[in-house]
Amino acid sequence: MKFTFHLGIAAVLACLSTSAAKRPNILFLLSDDQAWAGLSCQMHPDMPESKHPIVETPNIAKLAEQGMRFSAAYAPAPVCSPTRISLQTGWNPAALRWTKAAPPETGRRLIEGETRKSIREQEVTIAELLKTAGYATAHFGKWHLGGGGPEAHGYDESDGDTGNNDAAPHLPPNPVDIFGMGTRAADFMKQSRDAGKPFFIQMSYHALHYPENASPDLIEKYRKLAGGGNDKEIGRAAIAEDLDRGVGELLAKLDELGLSGTTYVIYMSDNGGSNRRTLMGGKGDVWEGGIRVPLIVRGPGVAANSCCHQRVVGYAWFPTVCGWAGLTELVPANLDGGDISHLLAGSNEPVKRPREELVFHFPHYQGDTPHSAILLGSHKLIEFYETGERRLFDLASDIGERRDLAAEKPELAAQLATRLHAYLKEVDASMPRLNSNFDVTAEPLMRKGGKRKKGGEKANKVKS
Repeated sequence: MKFTFHLGIAAVLACLSTSAAKRPNILFLLSDDQAWAGLSCQMHPDMPESKHPIVETPNIAKLAEQGMRFSAAYAPAPVCSPTRISLQTGWNPAALRWTKAAPPETGRRLIEGETRKSIREQEVTIAELLKTAGYATAHFGKWHLGGGGPEAHGYDESDGDTGNNDAAPHLPPNPVDIFGMGTRAADFMKQSRDAGKPFFIQMSYHALHYPENASPDLIEKYRKLAGGGNDKEIGRAAIAEDLDRGVGELLAKLDELGLSGTTYVIYMSDNGGSNRRTLMGGKGDVWEGGIRVPLIVRGPGVAANSCCHQRVVGYAWFPTVCGWAGLTELVPANLDGGDISHLLAGSNEPVKRPREELVFHFPHYQGDTPHSAILLGSHKLIEFYETGERRLFDLASDIGERRDLAAEKPELAAQLATRLHAYLKEVDASMPRLNSNFDVTAEPLMRKGGKRKKGGEKANKVKS
């Protein structure tokens, strides 16, 4: 399967013949490790538990009131860099064979599937395509994809080849560089406007990393609201509000420059987080808590205070943004994602993808043991590679994945497993394999998720 493509000269010239001034600006706001229910606005209008009980994010809530919320939005992966490479290239992380960010865990029953850490020179990014249509492009914040940084992959301006640790030195009044990023983005927006060029800016915020860097007054605020508790979670609540203020200031600058009416603003998270009040699992697994994320979009033709319940995945932004820019003919026909612009315009027609099912592949140890999931219709199947165990859920009635239907519907479980295996084989996904040197007596405990039973037996079951 080929994951690169060449820009046809005729197609590029046709695209350039259209006035760049008619193309919308795009401001992509990507938070880090923010749970589906991590904001103060509900991600599902009928589920009060789909918002955070104490975190206050009034600016993002206002953005939601001005645009569309997606109740069933998914990150391409349950960890950061696989999602980021997927957003840049439009491919499912399984097809890219880039499925984990952290180093592999050793001493396990299985050897984790191989992954990589650097974007390839021949992989065409969304920024490279947009530049052919006259866009000014910028990437601020966390890159985490190697390969020489954003400016080696189509971005006119960036903060360089950054990763998690680049957030650490930024303390209040600029926690994890939220406000520094905002200043640089505002300058870039003004420069682009003055030059008569549409812009694409990806704001890859470091927050919610380094929660200890949050504003001290907010840490104290949430310590009182939470009534004590875990310092890390208190810090994460505080830095979420810091991030919200940064988003609010940047959107105010968009208003000041007179660009709000011609700009799509997209807000989403790179992966899920702890949602145990509502969703099972979290970062590092493909339970709903690890992959379902907040997604809000405001822009031309998007109805205020609207909500879409269709299932969408982050890699849909590649063909969607290309459509906005008049670059549809340059989008490979076999990308996993489909253009979702019709949903933003109010249509409820299904998204056109090469295949109906959605696959999330995580052949690693982190939030759970190596596993993959397939979603089709209202059903979701998770298969665990250590044991071959399958779990089947009906998300329409059980978003929290509490009731396993695999024993009740074995034929459906088998059918979904067959489709899952066919997809992974088709894209040559990296798979885990047996560890011939495995020593059950020396198996380490997992950092989170499933725990090793007495005597070394591994338990995949997650308590509800």
